[in-house]
Amino acid sequence: MNIQNIKTLGELKKSGYKPLTVKEELRKNLLQKIQAKENTFSGIIGYEDSVIPDTERAILSRHNILFLGLRGQAKTRMARQMTELLDEYIPVIEGSEVNDDPMAPLSKHGRDLIAQHGDETPIVWIHRSERYGEKLATPDVSVADLIGDIDPIKAANLRLNFADERVIHYGIIPRSNRGIFVINEIPDLQARIQVALFNILEEGDIQIRGFKLRMPLDIMFVFTANPEDYTNRGSIVTPLKDRIQSQILTHYPKDIETSLAITEQEADVLAEQQKKIDVSDLIKRLIEQVAFEARGNEYVDKKSGVSARLTISAYENAVSTAERRAMIQNESHTQVWLSDLAGIIPSITGKIELVYEGEQEGPYQVALNLLDKAIRTQFAQYFPNPEVMKKRKTTGKASQEKADDNPYKEITKWFDKGNHLDLLVDMKDAEKITALYKVEGLYGMVKKLYPRANDKESALLMEFVLHGLSAYSLISKKTIEGKIQFKDLIGSMMNLGPINMDDDDDNAFNDDDYR
Repeated sequence: MNIQNIKTLGELKKSGYKPLTVKEELRKNLLQKIQAKENTFSGIIGYEDSVIPDTERAILSRHNILFLGLRGQAKTRMARQMTELLDEYIPVIEGSEVNDDPMAPLSKHGRDLIAQHGDETPIVWIHRSERYGEKLATPDVSVADLIGDIDPIKAANLRLNFADERVIHYGIIPRSNRGIFVINEIPDLQARIQVALFNILEEGDIQIRGFKLRMPLDIMFVFTANPEDYTNRGSIVTPLKDRIQSQILTHYPKDIETSLAITEQEADVLAEQQKKIDVSDLIKRLIEQVAFEARGNEYVDKKSGVSARLTISAYENAVSTAERRAMIQNESHTQVWLSDLAGIIPSITGKIELVYEGEQEGPYQVALNLLDKAIRTQFAQYFPNPEVMKKRKTTGKASQEKADDNPYKEITKWFDKGNHLDLLVDMKDAEKITALYKVEGLYGMVKKLYPRANDKESALLMEFVLHGLSAYSLISKKTIEGKIQFKDLIGSMMNLGPINMDDDDDNAFNDDDYR
């Protein structure tokens, strides 16, 4: 028999239905999922060995939960997914504001209805998606919002005095009875509001303006908090924290691979963009590396954190930057070049909080520095580390042998001769590739290390080499008016213009600095 066909209390009793508390429901269904080897929290990446097991243990222990972690760590998403562990449908007394269990009604409405109709009391079935309540804690949240208050209009309409329980307007917590209720950023609640939650968590009592009601609410409470809140905006009062049985620490992705998987899953890239724009693994890793650099950067406030939303937004912006360029140049297909990463700067500046020194430096400059650091870090994963070449200082025959081993020698020498390369941000792909081939030794070095790369892949790697050498201060890079200019380092520093270095013996910087 389809349970939703049951319409009265009498039919429900005959069906043998036995109600469970919310926490018992969650526990029962979680055990079934674990036994069936099913994924408990789908779409949550990077928590398989940390947050998810901790959460499962808390649910099995029938605990209320506090997720403690920096912004963008999927705390609210974890809480929302808990509804999937609830029974698909449960019965409630028709018209009940607090989801009264037909077998054990809490409200006066429910008790009166059963007293009047008995087994003919009408019931309805509510889906698990309707058994979720959520409130963002802000300083203006009141006890009336959460728990309830006397409604004078209801009293007047029903001609009841204020001593009658029926004049109460229930808040969001009683209305979430027999469900999951989440309070996000709990420290932002005023201390007196947090105190009002004590009895609800422990004894199930609620008090509304003199009403002393015994309402053993059946609720799974989930709270989220940012550690920053404990010092900057407020704190969780100790007695309330003591009543939250499990505190679970969340975290950012621990490696690039996890971060890549999250961005791949979350980035909202249209199908038409995917057909037109190629995004190489190199570009994806550079974008992810920006977030890792930001989380350890001295200019970025570590207590505030760097959300995973940074890389998601940056990826979307990188694709859109390439799409815009292709439209301008009437190209039907293109790829994301390193020069397109200039388009992700707004995604960085809007997602990081700076310390005082960072504010002095300026958000835009900090974002550029983070991008350069990301390039520097990833460059050593793809090519020989230029830092090693710079530190080689030997003499005689050994010096010449090591100089010959330097894969960047021919490239830097080309710039040392006074040559420079200008790459326009909105350049056609064919024009950019032609320009890159002008740099002597660049294509040969890339092809030697990556012989299987096709023409566009090779061109992207060639562009990467130039940005990498700039990040390691072997050549200079300047971005002005939609153009990226690469030049020799010393000439740029001294602003002397082209230097004649045709004679290798006269190149005083070549022997030591570029080996």
